[in-house]
Amino acid sequence: MNVVRRARFALMRTRQTVSIFDNGWDVLRRIATHADELVYQVDGLRITAPNAPGARVPVYEVFAEDEYGIEWFGQGLDAPVLVDIGAHIGCFSIAFATTFPGSRVSTYEPTPSTGSYLQRNVDDNGLADRIAVHRKAVGATTGALVMADNGAGSGHNGVLHLGEPGAVTIEVPCVGFTDVVAEAGGHVDILKMDAEGAEYDVVLNSPVEMWSSVRRVVMEYHAMPGRSFDELESHLAAAGLALVRRDRYNEGLGLAWFSRDPITPR
Repeated sequence: MNVVRRARFALMRTRQTVSIFDNGWDVLRRIATHADELVYQVDGLRITAPNAPGARVPVYEVFAEDEYGIEWFGQGLDAPVLVDIGAHIGCFSIAFATTFPGSRVSTYEPTPSTGSYLQRNVDDNGLADRIAVHRKAVGATTGALVMADNGAGSGHNGVLHLGEPGAVTIEVPCVGFTDVVAEAGGHVDILKMDAEGAEYDVVLNSPVEMWSSVRRVVMEYHAMPGRSFDELESHLAAAGLALVRRDRYNEGLGLAWFSRDPITPR
């Protein structure tokens, strides 16, 4: 990102901070003074995040930009069941649970330090009775997952970032996709996935018939060697989940929405 783009991005984030968050000026002050943590207050919610660029990103994606289109993608659902794979510090799940008061949510976050913030944010917002926190990764089968850990809230935690400079390699417990669906009650209305490269294992190595229990999917997909988005699309199409929208960010990186029932365009 060149100097001009960095300046424009910083200005955009400043405007979002003071216009969206109730305590925006305090957030900016804490960023400038390099406080260890930030507390964002928005619509009666309290979201605590490590004061690091990657940790802050999902807060803005969900609460300032509505990147996932939560209300749009949840249209027509009554008391929906959400599974959030790669829940990070909980922004998506908490926003979803408050947008759909009758919903039930299962979250999965394998990075130990990030998972601590997830649990904390769920508890601080009084949602522990509706949002179940699982400090595990999700894969095609149950076992263990080796991944990179770049620190609390980092967007570079996952299999995609193994071997990068500064990353610590860790092994975390991993639960199979079949067990994830069972824990959710056998039916998932929306599956949100941002698994930093693990999406290929979860989708492509899980039987097509297992996806018949999932009504809609929104996933961030990543550039993994030897893999392509077309493989994900084909596997989900075979399960009856049609691509309804795709936002491309970079080569091999983007956000995609799938549904087995018609939904109005966004």
